Amino acid sequence: MFSFTNIARYHQELLNNQTSCTDAVNYYLTNIESQQKLNAFMEVYAQEAIERAAQLDQQRKEGSPIKKLHGVVIALKDVLCYKDHVVTAGSNILKGFTSLYTASAVQYLLDEEAIIIGTCNCDEFAMGSTNENSAYGPVLNALDNSKVPGGSSGGSAVAVQADMCMLSLGSDTGGSVRQPADFCGIIGLKPGYGRISRYGLIAYASSFDQIGIFGKEINDVALLLDVMSNPDEYDSTMETSAPQVPFTQYHSAPDKKFRVAYFKQMLEHPSLDPEIKTAIFAQIHQLKKDGHTVEEVSFNLIDHIVPTYYVLTTAEASSNLSRYDGVRYGYRSEKETDDLTTFYLNNRSESFGMEVKRRIMLGTFVLSAGFYDAYFNKAQQVRKQLHDHISLLFNQFDVIILPTSPVTAFSLGEKDKDPIAMYLADIFTVFANLTGIPAISLPLFSHSNGLPFGLQAMVNKQDELTLLQFSNMLMHHKKRVTDLV
Repeated sequence: MFSFTNIARYHQELLNNQTSCTDAVNYYLTNIESQQKLNAFMEVYAQEAIERAAQLDQQRKEGSPIKKLHGVVIALKDVLCYKDHVVTAGSNILKGFTSLYTASAVQYLLDEEAIIIGTCNCDEFAMGSTNENSAYGPVLNALDNSKVPGGSSGGSAVAVQADMCMLSLGSDTGGSVRQPADFCGIIGLKPGYGRISRYGLIAYASSFDQIGIFGKEINDVALLLDVMSNPDEYDSTMETSAPQVPFTQYHSAPDKKFRVAYFKQMLEHPSLDPEIKTAIFAQIHQLKKDGHTVEEVSFNLIDHIVPTYYVLTTAEASSNLSRYDGVRYGYRSEKETDDLTTFYLNNRSESFGMEVKRRIMLGTFVLSAGFYDAYFNKAQQVRKQLHDHISLLFNQFDVIILPTSPVTAFSLGEKDKDPIAMYLADIFTVFANLTGIPAISLPLFSHSNGLPFGLQAMVNKQDELTLLQFSNMLMHHKKRVTDLV
Protein backbone atom coordinates (compact mmCIF):
# COMPACT_ATOMS: atom_id res chain seq x y z
CA MET A 1 0.00 0.00 0.00
CA PHE A 2 1.46 3.35 -1.04
CA SER A 3 1.99 6.01 1.64
CA PHE A 4 3.65 9.42 1.48
CA THR A 5 5.70 11.01 4.26
CA ASN A 6 7.90 13.49 2.43
CA ILE A 7 9.61 13.94 -0.93
CA ALA A 8 13.05 12.80 0.26
CA ARG A 9 11.74 9.48 1.56
CA TYR A 10 9.54 9.02 -1.52
CA HIS A 11 12.56 9.47 -3.79
CA GLN A 12 14.57 7.00 -1.71
CA GLU A 13 11.78 4.44 -2.04
CA LEU A 14 11.64 5.02 -5.80
CA LEU A 15 15.39 4.48 -6.15
CA ASN A 16 15.17 1.32 -4.01
CA ASN A 17 12.30 0.01 -6.18
CA GLN A 18 10.02 -0.09 -3.12
CA THR A 19 7.35 1.90 -4.96
CA SER A 20 6.78 3.65 -8.29
CA CYS A 21 5.36 6.88 -9.65
CA THR A 22 2.50 4.81 -11.07
CA ASP A 23 1.70 3.50 -7.58
CA ALA A 24 1.66 7.06 -6.27
CA VAL A 25 -0.63 8.38 -8.99
CA ASN A 26 -3.07 5.48 -8.68
CA TYR A 27 -3.18 5.97 -4.91
CA TYR A 28 -4.09 9.64 -5.24
CA LEU A 29 -6.60 9.03 -8.03
CA THR A 30 -8.35 6.49 -5.80
CA ASN A 31 -8.48 9.00 -2.94
CA ILE A 32 -9.83 11.73 -5.21
CA GLU A 33 -12.53 9.41 -6.52
CA SER A 34 -13.59 8.29 -3.03
CA GLN A 35 -13.79 11.86 -1.70
CA GLN A 36 -15.67 13.60 -4.50
CA LYS A 37 -18.21 14.94 -2.00
CA LEU A 38 -15.55 17.38 -0.75
CA ASN A 39 -15.68 19.08 -4.17
CA ALA A 40 -11.98 19.92 -3.93
CA PHE A 41 -11.13 19.27 -7.59
CA MET A 42 -12.43 21.06 -10.65
CA GLU A 43 -10.77 18.71 -13.11
CA VAL A 44 -8.63 15.58 -12.64
CA TYR A 45 -6.00 14.74 -15.26
CA ALA A 46 -6.23 11.01 -14.61
CA GLN A 47 -5.02 9.59 -17.93
CA GLU A 48 -2.38 12.26 -18.37
CA ALA A 49 -1.00 11.68 -14.85
CA ILE A 50 -0.89 7.90 -15.36
CA GLU A 51 1.00 8.29 -18.63
CA ARG A 52 3.43 10.77 -17.10
CA ALA A 53 4.07 8.43 -14.16
CA ALA A 54 4.75 5.48 -16.49
CA GLN A 55 7.18 7.61 -18.50
CA LEU A 56 9.08 8.61 -15.36
CA ASP A 57 9.19 5.01 -14.13
CA GLN A 58 10.66 3.95 -17.46
CA GLN A 59 13.28 6.73 -17.35
CA ARG A 60 14.37 5.57 -13.92
CA LYS A 61 14.53 1.96 -15.06
CA GLU A 62 16.82 3.04 -17.88
CA GLY A 63 19.19 4.67 -15.41
CA SER A 64 18.30 8.32 -15.92
CA PRO A 65 19.07 10.50 -12.87
CA ILE A 66 16.00 11.83 -11.14
CA LYS A 67 15.29 15.55 -10.91
CA LYS A 68 14.24 17.51 -7.81
CA LEU A 69 10.49 16.85 -8.13
CA HIS A 70 10.63 13.50 -9.92
CA GLY A 71 7.18 11.93 -9.63
CA VAL A 72 5.94 14.42 -7.04
CA VAL A 73 2.15 14.67 -7.40
CA ILE A 74 0.96 18.29 -7.29
CA ALA A 75 -2.46 19.95 -7.68
CA LEU A 76 -3.02 23.49 -8.97
CA LYS A 77 -5.51 26.11 -7.87
CA ASP A 78 -7.89 26.92 -10.72
CA VAL A 79 -6.29 30.33 -11.26
CA LEU A 80 -3.00 29.00 -12.64
CA CYS A 81 -2.70 28.61 -16.38
CA TYR A 82 -1.60 25.24 -17.78
CA LYS A 83 -1.42 25.05 -21.56
CA ASP A 84 -4.23 23.08 -23.24
CA HIS A 85 -6.03 22.64 -19.91
CA VAL A 86 -9.20 24.39 -18.74
CA VAL A 87 -8.78 27.31 -16.32
CA THR A 88 -11.90 29.04 -14.99
CA ALA A 89 -10.90 30.93 -11.80
CA GLY A 90 -14.02 29.38 -10.27
CA SER A 91 -16.21 31.59 -12.48
CA ASN A 92 -18.92 31.00 -15.07
CA ILE A 93 -17.43 33.78 -17.19
CA LEU A 94 -14.50 31.46 -18.02
CA LYS A 95 -16.39 28.16 -17.99
CA GLY A 96 -14.66 25.77 -20.39
CA PHE A 97 -11.89 28.24 -21.30
CA THR A 98 -8.67 26.47 -22.34
CA SER A 99 -5.37 28.13 -21.47
CA LEU A 100 -3.07 29.05 -24.34
CA TYR A 101 0.11 28.95 -22.26
CA THR A 102 1.59 27.63 -18.99
CA ALA A 103 2.31 29.76 -15.94
CA SER A 104 6.04 30.10 -15.32
CA ALA A 105 5.80 28.63 -11.81
CA VAL A 106 3.97 25.57 -13.16
CA GLN A 107 6.51 25.16 -15.95
CA TYR A 108 9.34 25.15 -13.41
CA LEU A 109 7.61 22.27 -11.60
CA LEU A 110 7.18 20.33 -14.83
CA ASP A 111 10.82 20.92 -15.75
CA GLU A 112 11.79 19.15 -12.52
CA GLU A 113 9.59 16.13 -13.44
CA ALA A 114 6.57 16.88 -11.25
CA ILE A 115 3.21 15.29 -12.08
CA ILE A 116 0.21 17.65 -12.21
CA ILE A 117 -2.83 15.64 -11.14
CA GLY A 118 -5.55 18.28 -11.60
CA THR A 119 -6.95 21.71 -10.75
CA CYS A 120 -8.64 22.62 -7.48
CA ASN A 121 -11.83 24.51 -6.74
CA CYS A 122 -11.58 28.06 -5.38
CA ASP A 123 -13.60 31.17 -4.62
CA GLU A 124 -14.45 32.99 -7.83
CA PHE A 125 -11.43 35.01 -8.99
CA ALA A 126 -9.89 34.26 -5.57
CA MET A 127 -12.40 36.52 -3.82
CA GLY A 128 -13.52 34.95 -0.58
CA SER A 129 -12.55 33.43 2.75
CA THR A 130 -14.67 30.26 2.73
CA ASN A 131 -14.60 28.73 -0.77
CA GLU A 132 -18.36 29.16 -0.88
CA ASN A 133 -18.13 31.75 -3.68
CA SER A 134 -17.16 29.31 -6.41
CA ALA A 135 -19.56 29.05 -9.34
CA TYR A 136 -19.03 25.28 -9.10
CA GLY A 137 -20.18 24.77 -5.52
CA PRO A 138 -18.53 25.03 -2.10
CA VAL A 139 -15.59 22.93 -0.95
CA LEU A 140 -16.06 21.01 2.32
CA ASN A 141 -13.53 20.71 5.13
CA ALA A 142 -12.38 17.07 5.25
CA LEU A 143 -12.16 17.11 9.07
CA ASP A 144 -15.76 18.24 9.46
CA ASN A 145 -17.96 18.44 6.38
CA SER A 146 -20.20 21.04 8.05
CA LYS A 147 -17.28 23.48 8.21
CA VAL A 148 -15.67 25.61 5.51
CA PRO A 149 -12.07 24.86 4.47
CA GLY A 150 -11.20 28.56 4.25
CA GLY A 151 -10.60 30.49 1.10
CA SER A 152 -9.98 31.40 -1.49
CA SER A 153 -7.64 28.42 -2.02
CA GLY A 154 -9.88 25.99 -0.15
CA GLY A 155 -9.78 23.26 -2.78
CA SER A 156 -5.98 23.24 -2.85
CA ALA A 157 -5.85 23.08 0.96
CA VAL A 158 -8.34 20.20 1.16
CA ALA A 159 -6.48 18.30 -1.58
CA VAL A 160 -3.42 18.16 0.70
CA GLN A 161 -5.42 17.81 3.92
CA ALA A 162 -7.38 14.80 2.60
CA ASP A 163 -4.33 13.10 1.02
CA MET A 164 -5.39 13.65 -2.59
CA CYS A 165 -1.94 14.91 -3.66
CA MET A 166 1.47 15.44 -2.10
CA LEU A 167 1.51 19.23 -2.32
CA SER A 168 -0.56 21.90 -4.00
CA LEU A 169 -0.35 25.48 -5.19
CA GLY A 170 -2.70 28.27 -4.24
CA SER A 171 -2.67 32.04 -4.52
CA ASP A 172 -2.58 34.48 -1.62
CA THR A 173 -3.91 38.03 -2.05
CA GLY A 174 -4.92 38.67 1.56
CA GLY A 175 -4.49 35.33 3.29
CA SER A 176 -5.91 32.90 0.74
CA VAL A 177 -3.18 30.32 1.38
CA ARG A 178 -2.53 30.87 5.08
CA GLN A 179 -6.14 30.96 6.28
CA PRO A 180 -7.21 27.70 4.52
CA ALA A 181 -4.02 26.07 5.81
CA ASP A 182 -5.04 27.21 9.31
CA PHE A 183 -8.57 25.81 8.95
CA CYS A 184 -7.34 22.52 7.46
CA GLY A 185 -4.40 21.85 9.78
CA ILE A 186 -1.58 21.99 7.22
CA ILE A 187 1.31 24.31 6.29
CA GLY A 188 0.53 27.30 4.07
CA LEU A 189 3.36 29.53 2.79
CA LYS A 190 2.97 32.92 1.13
CA PRO A 191 6.39 33.94 -0.22
CA GLY A 192 7.33 37.61 -0.35
CA TYR A 193 5.95 39.65 -3.22
CA GLY A 194 8.18 39.17 -6.24
CA ARG A 195 9.73 35.90 -5.09
CA ILE A 196 7.71 33.72 -7.50
CA SER A 197 6.67 34.84 -10.97
CA ARG A 198 3.01 35.79 -11.33
CA TYR A 199 3.09 35.18 -15.10
CA GLY A 200 0.16 32.86 -15.78
CA LEU A 201 -1.61 33.59 -12.49
CA ILE A 202 -5.08 35.02 -13.18
CA ALA A 203 -5.02 38.42 -11.50
CA TYR A 204 -7.26 39.59 -8.69
CA ALA A 205 -5.16 42.47 -7.30
CA SER A 206 -1.81 42.61 -9.04
CA SER A 207 0.21 44.39 -6.35
CA PHE A 208 -0.98 41.88 -3.73
CA ASP A 209 -1.23 38.49 -5.49
CA GLN A 210 1.40 35.84 -4.83
CA ILE A 211 1.53 32.11 -5.60
CA GLY A 212 1.69 30.07 -2.40
CA ILE A 213 2.36 26.49 -1.35
CA PHE A 214 0.43 23.93 0.72
CA GLY A 215 2.19 20.96 2.28
CA LYS A 216 2.65 18.91 5.44
CA GLU A 217 6.46 19.10 5.79
CA ILE A 218 8.70 22.19 5.84
CA ASN A 219 11.28 20.30 3.74
CA ASP A 220 8.80 19.80 0.91
CA VAL A 221 7.50 23.37 0.99
CA ALA A 222 11.09 24.68 0.92
CA LEU A 223 11.88 22.50 -2.09
CA LEU A 224 8.90 23.79 -4.09
CA LEU A 225 9.78 27.37 -3.17
CA ASP A 226 13.34 26.76 -4.33
CA VAL A 227 12.20 25.35 -7.68
CA MET A 228 9.65 28.11 -8.38
CA SER A 229 11.90 31.03 -7.41
CA ASN A 230 13.69 31.07 -10.75
CA PRO A 231 13.92 34.46 -12.48
CA ASP A 232 11.33 35.15 -15.16
CA GLU A 233 11.57 37.77 -17.89
CA TYR A 234 7.77 37.75 -18.19
CA ASP A 235 7.28 39.23 -14.71
CA SER A 236 8.96 42.60 -14.20
CA THR A 237 7.85 42.72 -10.54
CA MET A 238 10.09 39.80 -9.57
CA GLU A 239 12.95 40.55 -7.22
CA THR A 240 16.22 40.43 -9.13
CA SER A 241 18.38 39.57 -6.11
CA ALA A 242 18.68 35.80 -5.77
CA PRO A 243 18.75 34.17 -2.31
CA GLN A 244 22.27 33.73 -0.95
CA VAL A 245 21.74 30.01 -0.42
CA PRO A 246 19.03 27.59 -1.64
CA PHE A 247 15.92 27.56 0.54
CA THR A 248 16.46 23.85 1.11
CA GLN A 249 19.57 24.79 3.14
CA TYR A 250 17.53 26.27 5.99
CA HIS A 251 19.03 23.58 8.28
CA SER A 252 22.36 25.46 8.18
CA ALA A 253 21.62 27.30 11.47
CA PRO A 254 20.01 24.68 13.75
CA ASP A 255 20.82 26.48 17.04
CA LYS A 256 19.97 30.00 15.92
CA LYS A 257 18.32 32.22 18.52
CA PHE A 258 15.62 34.45 17.04
CA ARG A 259 14.52 37.96 17.93
CA VAL A 260 10.73 37.68 17.92
CA ALA A 261 8.07 40.40 18.14
CA TYR A 262 4.33 40.18 18.65
CA PHE A 263 1.70 42.90 18.35
CA LYS A 264 -0.04 43.61 21.64
CA GLN A 265 -3.12 45.06 19.94
CA MET A 266 -3.59 41.96 17.80
CA LEU A 267 -3.41 39.51 20.69
CA GLU A 268 -5.83 41.67 22.67
CA HIS A 269 -8.25 42.14 19.78
CA PRO A 270 -11.85 41.33 20.83
CA SER A 271 -12.40 39.10 17.77
CA LEU A 272 -9.67 36.65 18.87
CA ASP A 273 -10.88 33.33 20.26
CA PRO A 274 -9.69 32.96 23.90
CA GLU A 275 -8.19 29.50 23.27
CA ILE A 276 -6.17 30.79 20.31
CA LYS A 277 -4.90 33.65 22.47
CA THR A 278 -3.90 31.23 25.26
CA ALA A 279 -2.08 28.96 22.82
CA ILE A 280 -0.06 31.80 21.33
CA PHE A 281 0.97 33.08 24.75
CA ALA A 282 2.02 29.52 25.61
CA GLN A 283 4.15 29.56 22.46
CA ILE A 284 5.66 32.91 23.51
CA HIS A 285 6.48 31.45 26.94
CA GLN A 286 8.17 28.43 25.34
CA LEU A 287 10.21 30.60 22.98
CA LYS A 288 11.51 32.66 25.92
CA LYS A 289 12.28 29.49 27.84
CA ASP A 290 14.30 28.22 24.87
CA GLY A 291 16.47 31.33 24.90
CA HIS A 292 14.87 33.37 22.14
CA THR A 293 14.21 37.08 22.58
CA VAL A 294 10.47 37.76 22.50
CA GLU A 295 9.08 41.26 22.97
CA GLU A 296 5.69 42.93 22.82
CA VAL A 297 5.50 45.84 20.38
CA SER A 298 2.77 48.38 19.84
CA PHE A 299 0.88 48.56 16.55
CA ASN A 300 -1.57 51.42 16.34
CA LEU A 301 -2.74 50.95 12.75
CA ILE A 302 -4.64 47.70 13.34
CA ASP A 303 -8.07 49.25 12.72
CA HIS A 304 -6.89 50.64 9.36
CA ILE A 305 -5.52 47.38 7.93
CA VAL A 306 -8.70 45.72 6.65
CA PRO A 307 -10.31 48.91 5.19
CA THR A 308 -7.02 49.79 3.45
CA TYR A 309 -6.73 46.29 2.03
CA TYR A 310 -10.28 46.23 0.65
CA VAL A 311 -10.10 49.72 -0.84
CA LEU A 312 -6.89 48.91 -2.73
CA THR A 313 -7.66 45.33 -3.77
CA THR A 314 -11.15 46.10 -5.03
CA ALA A 315 -9.77 49.05 -7.02
CA GLU A 316 -7.24 46.75 -8.68
CA ALA A 317 -9.90 44.08 -9.20
CA SER A 318 -12.19 46.60 -10.90
CA SER A 319 -9.40 47.29 -13.38
CA ASN A 320 -8.18 43.70 -13.81
CA LEU A 321 -11.61 42.16 -14.33
CA SER A 322 -12.68 44.71 -16.94
CA ARG A 323 -11.05 42.43 -19.55
CA TYR A 324 -13.84 39.85 -19.13
CA ASP A 325 -16.43 41.25 -21.51
CA GLY A 326 -17.51 38.28 -23.62
CA VAL A 327 -16.08 39.71 -26.86
CA ARG A 328 -13.01 37.58 -27.51
CA TYR A 329 -13.45 34.72 -25.06
CA GLY A 330 -15.51 33.57 -22.11
CA TYR A 331 -19.23 33.73 -21.42
CA ARG A 332 -21.54 35.45 -23.90
CA SER A 333 -25.19 36.14 -23.11
CA GLU A 334 -27.87 34.70 -25.40
CA LYS A 335 -29.84 37.95 -25.18
CA GLU A 336 -29.80 39.79 -28.52
CA THR A 337 -28.80 43.46 -28.49
CA ASP A 338 -27.28 46.02 -30.85
CA ASP A 339 -26.06 48.22 -28.00
CA LEU A 340 -22.44 47.58 -26.88
CA THR A 341 -22.99 48.74 -23.29
CA THR A 342 -26.00 46.45 -22.93
CA PHE A 343 -23.98 43.63 -24.48
CA TYR A 344 -21.27 44.05 -21.81
CA LEU A 345 -23.88 44.40 -19.08
CA ASN A 346 -25.64 41.17 -20.04
CA ASN A 347 -22.41 39.17 -20.27
CA ARG A 348 -20.98 40.35 -16.97
CA SER A 349 -24.13 40.46 -14.87
CA GLU A 350 -25.14 36.93 -15.91
CA SER A 351 -21.75 35.29 -15.41
CA PHE A 352 -20.10 37.02 -12.42
CA GLY A 353 -21.10 35.89 -8.95
CA MET A 354 -22.41 38.15 -6.21
CA GLU A 355 -19.12 38.59 -4.33
CA VAL A 356 -17.21 39.47 -7.52
CA LYS A 357 -19.87 42.00 -8.47
CA ARG A 358 -19.73 43.51 -4.99
CA ARG A 359 -15.96 43.98 -5.17
CA ILE A 360 -15.98 45.33 -8.73
CA MET A 361 -18.61 47.92 -7.74
CA LEU A 362 -16.71 48.90 -4.61
CA GLY A 363 -13.48 49.20 -6.60
CA THR A 364 -15.14 51.30 -9.28
CA PHE A 365 -16.60 53.54 -6.56
CA VAL A 366 -13.27 54.23 -4.82
CA LEU A 367 -11.63 55.00 -8.18
CA SER A 368 -14.37 57.39 -9.28
CA ALA A 369 -13.56 61.09 -9.68
CA GLY A 370 -15.42 62.26 -6.59
CA PHE A 371 -13.93 59.69 -4.21
CA TYR A 372 -10.45 58.87 -5.55
CA ASP A 373 -8.66 61.22 -3.14
CA ALA A 374 -10.89 60.41 -0.19
CA TYR A 375 -10.46 56.63 -0.43
CA PHE A 376 -7.84 55.34 -2.88
CA ASN A 377 -5.17 57.96 -2.16
CA LYS A 378 -5.73 57.71 1.59
CA ALA A 379 -5.41 53.93 1.43
CA GLN A 380 -2.14 54.26 -0.47
CA GLN A 381 -0.85 56.59 2.25
CA VAL A 382 -1.73 54.06 4.95
CA ARG A 383 0.01 51.34 2.96
CA LYS A 384 3.15 53.50 2.85
CA GLN A 385 2.97 53.96 6.63
CA LEU A 386 2.71 50.19 7.06
CA HIS A 387 5.77 49.72 4.83
CA ASP A 388 7.76 52.24 6.87
CA HIS A 389 6.62 50.74 10.18
CA ILE A 390 7.54 47.18 9.21
CA SER A 391 10.94 48.25 7.85
CA LEU A 392 11.84 49.85 11.18
CA LEU A 393 10.55 46.84 13.09
CA PHE A 394 12.73 44.41 11.17
CA ASN A 395 15.80 46.43 12.12
CA GLN A 396 15.22 45.08 15.63
CA PHE A 397 13.54 41.71 15.08
CA ASP A 398 13.86 38.64 12.85
CA VAL A 399 10.27 37.41 13.05
CA ILE A 400 6.80 38.65 13.93
CA ILE A 401 4.31 36.10 15.27
CA LEU A 402 0.53 36.48 15.38
CA PRO A 403 -2.61 34.38 14.88
CA THR A 404 -3.54 33.29 11.38
CA SER A 405 -7.27 33.62 11.95
CA PRO A 406 -9.27 34.96 14.91
CA VAL A 407 -11.35 31.76 14.95
CA THR A 408 -11.25 28.14 13.84
CA ALA A 409 -13.14 27.01 10.72
CA PHE A 410 -16.70 28.27 10.83
CA SER A 411 -19.84 26.55 9.61
CA LEU A 412 -20.98 26.57 6.00
CA GLY A 413 -23.29 29.54 5.41
CA GLU A 414 -22.47 31.09 8.78
CA LYS A 415 -21.25 34.43 7.38
CA ASP A 416 -23.29 34.57 4.16
CA LYS A 417 -25.49 37.41 5.34
CA ASP A 418 -22.70 39.57 6.75
CA PRO A 419 -19.87 40.28 4.27
CA ILE A 420 -18.35 42.85 6.65
CA ALA A 421 -17.86 40.18 9.32
CA MET A 422 -16.26 37.99 6.65
CA TYR A 423 -13.88 40.76 5.63
CA LEU A 424 -12.91 41.50 9.25
CA ALA A 425 -11.89 37.86 9.66
CA ASP A 426 -8.88 38.72 7.43
CA ILE A 427 -7.49 41.06 10.08
CA PHE A 428 -4.36 38.99 10.80
CA THR A 429 -3.42 37.95 7.26
CA VAL A 430 -3.80 41.03 5.03
CA PHE A 431 -0.89 42.83 6.71
CA ALA A 432 1.68 40.61 4.93
CA ASN A 433 0.11 41.34 1.53
CA LEU A 434 -0.11 45.08 2.13
CA THR A 435 3.61 45.15 2.93
CA GLY A 436 4.75 42.42 0.52
CA ILE A 437 6.55 40.37 3.18
CA PRO A 438 6.74 36.54 3.41
CA ALA A 439 4.40 34.79 5.84
CA ILE A 440 3.50 31.25 6.81
CA SER A 441 0.78 29.47 8.78
CA LEU A 442 1.99 26.51 10.84
CA PRO A 443 -0.39 23.80 12.16
CA LEU A 444 0.70 23.80 15.80
CA PHE A 445 -2.49 23.61 17.84
CA SER A 446 -5.85 21.94 18.32
CA HIS A 447 -8.96 23.63 19.73
CA SER A 448 -11.33 22.07 22.26
CA ASN A 449 -13.93 22.01 19.46
CA GLY A 450 -11.74 19.42 17.70
CA LEU A 451 -10.58 21.73 14.91
CA PRO A 452 -6.97 22.70 14.19
CA PHE A 453 -5.53 26.19 14.22
CA GLY A 454 -2.11 27.57 13.51
CA LEU A 455 0.43 30.20 14.32
CA GLN A 456 1.39 32.78 11.71
CA ALA A 457 4.97 33.99 11.30
CA MET A 458 6.19 36.89 9.16
CA VAL A 459 9.71 38.01 8.22
CA ASN A 460 11.34 40.85 6.34
CA LYS A 461 11.16 41.14 2.55
CA GLN A 462 13.12 38.49 0.66
CA ASP A 463 14.06 36.66 3.87
CA GLU A 464 12.19 33.40 3.33
CA LEU A 465 15.24 31.50 4.56
CA THR A 466 14.78 32.89 8.09
CA LEU A 467 11.07 32.11 7.87
CA LEU A 468 11.82 28.47 7.00
CA GLN A 469 14.42 28.20 9.79
CA PHE A 470 11.97 29.58 12.35
CA SER A 471 9.12 27.41 11.04
CA ASN A 472 11.23 24.27 11.16
CA MET A 473 12.17 25.00 14.76
CA LEU A 474 8.53 25.49 15.76
CA MET A 475 7.34 22.36 13.98
CA HIS A 476 10.15 20.38 15.62
CA HIS A 477 9.06 21.57 19.08
CA LYS A 478 5.34 21.34 18.37
CA LYS A 479 4.51 18.73 21.02
CA ARG A 480 6.10 20.64 23.92
CA VAL A 481 4.01 23.73 23.27
CA THR A 482 0.80 21.74 22.80
CA ASP A 483 1.34 20.22 26.25
CA LEU A 484 1.48 23.70 27.79
CA VAL A 485 -1.90 24.82 26.42
